[in-house]
Parts: sequence; structure tokens; C-alpha cells
Amino acid sequence: MKHFKRNITLTSLAALSLILTACGTAPITSHSKGFWDGVIVYHFSQFIVYLSKIFGNNYGWGIIIFTIIIRIVILPLMIYQTRTSMKTAEIQPEVQKLQKKYSSKDTETQQKLREEQQKLYAEAGVNPVAGCLPLLVQLPVLYALYAAVSRTQVLKEGTFLWLNLGDKDPYFILPVLAALFTFVSTWLSMKSQPQSSASGVTSMMTYGMPIIIFFTALSVPSAVSLYWVVTNLFQVGQTLVIQNPFKINREREAKLQAEKDRERAIKKAKRKATQSKRK
Repeated sequence: MKHFKRNITLTSLAALSLILTACGTAPITSHSKGFWDGVIVYHFSQFIVYLSKIFGNNYGWGIIIFTIIIRIVILPLMIYQTRTSMKTAEIQPEVQKLQKKYSSKDTETQQKLREEQQKLYAEAGVNPVAGCLPLLVQLPVLYALYAAVSRTQVLKEGTFLWLNLGDKDPYFILPVLAALFTFVSTWLSMKSQPQSSASGVTSMMTYGMPIIIFFTALSVPSAVSLYWVVTNLFQVGQTLVIQNPFKINREREAKLQAEKDRERAIKKAKRKATQSKRK
């Protein structure tokens, strides 16, 4: 439940940030002042324009390459977060045992539960807050991209395929694709978790996050929706490479089968030993 609330909260903050960004309407130029406008947003817009020129002033391709570069830059952080989430999923049975053991709601018992959980996380090398880091990094990027497109005239008037990058997608294709790839990436991530750690919360995340992304994408410039599509498509490929759920589940099933075979062999050996003694 904590992970679900965390993701919903951060996604809601992202949506709120995009709405609040609309309050800043002054054009972004080399004369823009302040750290946010004059450094972050200005250099974001100039970098996208530079990338677009490489592709014949195609601003859609500029945003796509910009998105891929951002994903590559934060890839080490994403790999760390993925490995942490996998470790967290593996120790969930132990966490559930602790929650059952310390089920009383009094302050002393809950404090003991937190201490035991922290000890368990430390032994497993798990940082519970690591899952928030990639989202917290991407939030300012999304915020700055919205501002760059909305307040840089050449980007605001840019076109790509059927899109006017400064306006909403008139055919809702990008919101649908953004939601679809969000669903696929979330489903793949959840599929690699042990069955014992799966719950109704994971199902809510799998179906709830794409719905939030879809309705948010309906109200933002298509450039931002394009960023969402590319970043979630990249996430799908990243998951298949470094957290392939099909490979993980095969290895997990093989490990469980090996343990069952070992237990069966031990029982068989004990049975033979008992029969030998009787003779």
C-alpha cells in the first residue's frame, strides 16, 4: 500500500506541476532571469532546438532524442531502483511475517515492528526510499519540458506528423499510447514479483497508473505526451533487458523445483535409512 500511495502521490504532483507551470507565460529567451527560467528551462529549450536542427528542424524528433538522452543519463539510477525493488519483493514474505507477529496497534508494538523491518531491510541491503528517486528526478525534467515547449515560440509552433507540439493531440493517439506503454511497463515490473508479494494493490497500480497518465495527457501539449510515450516505451525495453520477468520467473521456478527435489531426496534417504534399521 505504501508503494501505491507513493506512486499515486508523485504522479498527482506531476500533474499538478504541469497545471501550475501554465502560470508562467513569459517567453523563454537568452534574457530570461532566475535559475529556473534562465538556466534550466532556457537550456532545455535550446538543447531540444539544437537536436531538432540535426533532423532538419524536426522538433518532434528533437523531443524524442532529448527523451532518450534523459533516460540514458538516469539509467544507472533506474537500474539501482530496479534491483532494490526486486530485493524488496523477495523479502516481502518476511515483512508479512513481521507484520503478523507485531499486529497490535499500540505504539510500543508498532515501534518494535519498524525496528525489525529496518533491521530486515539493512540485512537484505534494501533502501525503502530508493524507489522514489527516479520519479523525483524525472519530475523536474517533465516540469521543465512543459515550460520549454509552452514558452519557447519555435517549439510551441513546431509540428510533428499530425501534431502541433504546443497543443493537445486532436486525435487522442498519444494519450492512448502513453497509457498503453505505462500499463505494459508496470505489468512487466509487477509480473517479476513473487506471487506471495502480489496483492490487490499491485493490480490497482497496474491499471490505475495508466488511467492517471491517460487523463493527464489529454490536457497537456502533445510534446509532453510524446515525451511520456517515448519514456514509457524505453522503460518497457529497459525492463525486458535488466528485469525480464519471464527469465526471472523461470529461474525462480527452477530454484523452487530444485529445493523440492532436494527435500524429496532427503525424505527418501531418511525413509531408506529407517527401513535399513528395521531390517
